[in-house]
Amino acid sequence: MDTKRQDLTARNFPSAEEDAQIAEPPHRYTGPESAYRLAFTDTDFLLREELRPVRMQLELLKPELIQQEQGIESTIVIFGSARILPADEAARRLEAVRAAPDVDAATVKRAEMAVTMSRYYEEARRFAEIVTRRAARLHTPIVVSTGGGPGIMEAGNRGAFEVGGRSLGLNIVLPHEQAPNPYITPELCFQFHYFGLRKMHFLMRSVAIVAFPGGFGTLDEMFEALTLIQTKKSRRRPVLLFGRDFWTRLINFELLIETGMISPEDVNLFRFVETAEEAYDILAAEYGLDSDVDNGDGKSPRAEDF
Repeated sequence: MDTKRQDLTARNFPSAEEDAQIAEPPHRYTGPESAYRLAFTDTDFLLREELRPVRMQLELLKPELIQQEQGIESTIVIFGSARILPADEAARRLEAVRAAPDVDAATVKRAEMAVTMSRYYEEARRFAEIVTRRAARLHTPIVVSTGGGPGIMEAGNRGAFEVGGRSLGLNIVLPHEQAPNPYITPELCFQFHYFGLRKMHFLMRSVAIVAFPGGFGTLDEMFEALTLIQTKKSRRRPVLLFGRDFWTRLINFELLIETGMISPEDVNLFRFVETAEEAYDILAAEYGLDSDVDNGDGKSPRAEDF
């Protein structure tokens, strides 16, 4: 007779993990044609077309639950091109191009432009450093979040990493350009299949959106955020566009107003900035991040106050 005292809160049933570990099929049913595997360990089953709603739910739930467990409540999202290089790398490539025999003028021009654009990598890196360092004193720190890839995304994660902070990377499966950069906090490095759910997670915890020069992906993410704010489907928050010259040459905002495609006040949904310090000062003023006044509890402003 088993006289061992029972734990009052012991499970009444084995966990799914426990069953998954012991549910090895008999040899006769190990083949690919067998339906014996537990449904939640059967990858072939989970990848069926009919299971798309379940997969979408999983992509919503996994990052949400992990961020809750990690105490991530407020983020500053950095968007920007995967193709912008660090300044030193851009300079090395230009030197190599110029030294190459029979190089054409167009190739040299592209390498020179890469050097020019590399300043945005350094600004993104410094901006993430400033945010991470100064926000660390908040009751619940603000965490930098990026798309997790190279270029501007790498710069954001790198800036946080270099001052000992955590940062998120929301990667997505693509044929190219989207291996995780090495500066993301491992427990906050996610991978998505669905663009829509990835963009939801960008915005769900964001207290600010910072867009550096970029291509189709950056434009998609930036305009989705602006549309949600414009239509009041999402609360208003600072949207900062780095590089006035780039954005105003790329998008004719005045034409949109002139033709009635947007209201004149819609251009107030975002602000142009040029430096990391200028961007941070706007956020500090918006949220009182550097205020000497506490909340009555001896602490700095809290993320939940945003």
